[in-house]
Amino acid sequence: MKTSFIHDDFLLQTETAKRLYHSYAKHLPIVDYHCHLSPELIAKDSQFRNLTHAWLDGDHYKWRAMRALGVDENYITGDASDYEKFKMWAKVVPHTLKNPLYHWTHLELKRYFGVDSLLNEHTADEIWHKANTLLATPAYSAFSLLKKMNVHVVCSTDDAIDTLEHHAAFKSSDMVLYPTFRPDNAMKVENPEAFRSYVSRLEEVSNVKISSYATFVIALKQRHDFFDKLGCRASDHGLEEPYAEDYTEAELEAIFSKVMQGEAPTLSEQNQFKSALMYLFAVLDAEKGWAFQMHIGALRNNNTRAFRELGPDSGFDAMGDVEIARPLSKFLDQLNLAGKLPKTILYNLNSNDNEVMATISGHFYESGVPGKVQHGPGWWFHDQKEGMEQQLQSLANFSVLSNFVGMVTDSRSFLSYPRHEYFRRILCNMIGNDAENGIVPADEDMLGELIEKMCYKNAIDYFQYANLPE
Repeated sequence: MKTSFIHDDFLLQTETAKRLYHSYAKHLPIVDYHCHLSPELIAKDSQFRNLTHAWLDGDHYKWRAMRALGVDENYITGDASDYEKFKMWAKVVPHTLKNPLYHWTHLELKRYFGVDSLLNEHTADEIWHKANTLLATPAYSAFSLLKKMNVHVVCSTDDAIDTLEHHAAFKSSDMVLYPTFRPDNAMKVENPEAFRSYVSRLEEVSNVKISSYATFVIALKQRHDFFDKLGCRASDHGLEEPYAEDYTEAELEAIFSKVMQGEAPTLSEQNQFKSALMYLFAVLDAEKGWAFQMHIGALRNNNTRAFRELGPDSGFDAMGDVEIARPLSKFLDQLNLAGKLPKTILYNLNSNDNEVMATISGHFYESGVPGKVQHGPGWWFHDQKEGMEQQLQSLANFSVLSNFVGMVTDSRSFLSYPRHEYFRRILCNMIGNDAENGIVPADEDMLGELIEKMCYKNAIDYFQYANLPE
């Protein structure tokens, strides 16, 4: 009898790995403490018009693979019909062997739609019709898809000026929906026109007249307070590099005034301004007991022509190779000296920085707070099997593996939650293989407790979520 590609023991190579996954990891609820899902779709419990709408729209991972095979942009982000876009993706899938997309694609089809067939141009129509029939039912609405995957916590990613109306409207005993404070646009002084427009919108939502750097800070603090009232437990910052330049209040006022007058600041002034704001946000997080997340190392929008045509987040970003160790260590040390260091999660996009992140996280600690500074999970280009294994091994080598707060989807897709299963299978396989090879004790109670902490319990304790489902 032929076994389906996604079977019960997928990725589990030893008997111990299988027992660890099925007994300890499989049934744990999901805590997704960093994603890009739409709070509006969740709060309104929206339906998806078809599989392309739910699965392909906005997925730059899939778009990159399609472009790599020479697919015309019309079938990716263009005017082709949803059906034509899906058919083209189905034709591409067999060529993604050894890419995580192949695993994700078939995990998602299996878990959400019960599809065992491999997706290709020959099976596409049958899968299209089966999935669309299910997506048309209430059991496949946005919120229902989350419940289907046993998701207990979703933390969206929200601009500092977001009204958070959908978070306020969402009520459920099955899941909590928290905002995450993402003030990246408040730092972009390199574009005076866009920055001044942002300041104007910040004035409106904060009801603070902004005429100086000092009042700019007051408005940002007001927004931070507003997010806190809606249950926010973390901020998030997407940075090409860490910022830790010295500055004075007078210099910040001069830079702010210069930009508001339409003049572009020098690179040195940009770095000073960003350094000051990063320090401010970290201090505010520490005061409220939030976690401070730093996603470091993305070199964005590298294809200028594509950026002009399609905008950001369209699949033209890469790993950067900027200096990280010195400025990051300085930044964290300054906060620690002032007694203002928040719980911090450090994400790196370049695998060469795994050991840097793992060792820097070990410099800073607090009594009673396990893993106060964390080396975060494999992110973006590293949320694949080898990337996760490398991050976990680096963490184990240079820090304490049992403090790890687990995986995130970092996704815009409501069909992405099998990525947590993917992580759990990879983790259980690593630990199970080590147990059978005598690298760790074959004590399944001890190993099972480790698995449960890393997949669920640590995140609950670290972020201190409230009003969780039973």
